[in-house]
Amino acid sequence: MFYISKYLFLLFPLIVFLFNGKKNDLQEYNIHGYAQGTDYSVKYFAADSLITKYAVDSILSVIDSSMSLYKPYSRIVKFNKSNDGLDLDPHFATVMRKSFEVYKATNGKFDVTVAPLVQAWGFGPKRIDKFPDSAEVKELLHCVGMNNLYLKGNRLTKSKACISVDLNGIAQGYSVDVLAEHLVKKGIKSFVVEIGGELRMKGPKPDGSSMRIGIEGPAITSNAEPVIRHIISINKGAITTAGNYRKYLQKGAEKVAHLIDPKTGYPLSNALISVTIYAEDAVTADGYDSPIMAMDVKEALNFVKSKKGMEAYIIYHKKDGSVADTLTKGFKKMIVQ
Repeated sequence: MFYISKYLFLLFPLIVFLFNGKKNDLQEYNIHGYAQGTDYSVKYFAADSLITKYAVDSILSVIDSSMSLYKPYSRIVKFNKSNDGLDLDPHFATVMRKSFEVYKATNGKFDVTVAPLVQAWGFGPKRIDKFPDSAEVKELLHCVGMNNLYLKGNRLTKSKACISVDLNGIAQGYSVDVLAEHLVKKGIKSFVVEIGGELRMKGPKPDGSSMRIGIEGPAITSNAEPVIRHIISINKGAITTAGNYRKYLQKGAEKVAHLIDPKTGYPLSNALISVTIYAEDAVTADGYDSPIMAMDVKEALNFVKSKKGMEAYIIYHKKDGSVADTLTKGFKKMIVQ
C-alpha cells in the first residue's frame, strides 16, 4: 500500500466516471479491487474477458514492491535506508525521471523528498502525538530537497544519508497508466481505469458516444457533503484531482491539510481548495495537480495554459470566504453539464 503526499487514500476531490451506453456486440466487463490504500476499478468493452483481476492485482503488486512505503521489502524503502543510493527497477526509475521533470517545471513546488515532513505532520506510515513546532520543521528541512538527488541511468544517489523519497504524489497516476497500457496491448479500444479517483480512459464507447466523468467538489455550505459540480465528456486522456477539503488532520483547534509545502515545511494554506487536471496520461496529471495547488489562482491558470495538452478546473475560496471556481478554455469545452 502506498501512502501519499497527495495522498493515496484519495478521500479528497473524487472523480466519478459514468460508463453507460449501448454495447452492440461488445460486452462490458468490470473488475474491482483494493490496492495502494484505496479502491480500484477497471471497466472495458470487449468481445471476451481479456483482462483478469489476477492480472490487474499482479501488476499493482509489482509496482507496490517498487514504490510502496508500506512494504518493508520495497525498493523505495531500501533506498530510503541507504546511505548514498542504489540502482532502481524500471518502474521506480521511470517515475523518478518524471518527478525531476515536474520538480524543475514547478520550481520546486513538487518535491519527492518531503517524506520526513509528511510523517511529522501525521500523514506518514506512523502515528503522531503532536504537530511539529518551528524548530522541528526547520531541522527536518535540512533533509528535504530534490537538489540532493541525482539520477544517472537507473542509479539514484543522494548527497545526504537522511534524504528519503516519497513518490505517492505521482506513483498512483503512473499505476493507472501501466494498467491502461496493459489494456491497450490486449487490443481493448474502449475503457476506463481508475485508482482512488485518478483515472485514464479511451473511447468512444461501442455506440459511438463519449465517456462521461463527474467532477466532484465541495458544496456551497461548508458542512454539506461534496457534490458533483460538473460532468465532462472526453474520448481519451487522464483526469486527476488534488485537494484539501476531504483529507486533513485535526487536533483540538488545529486543523492541517495533507498537502505539504516543501519550501516552508508547513501544510499548504492558500485560496485553492482543489485542482482537477486533464492531461494525455495520468502520471503527468497526477504529478502536476499537487504543485499547482501551491499556486494562487492566477498563477495556476497561467501555468496550465503554458503546458501543451493540459487543462484545469480549479475550486477556490474568494476573499470573502465564499467558494468559487474557474477553468481553462479547453476544460470548459469538455463540460456537458
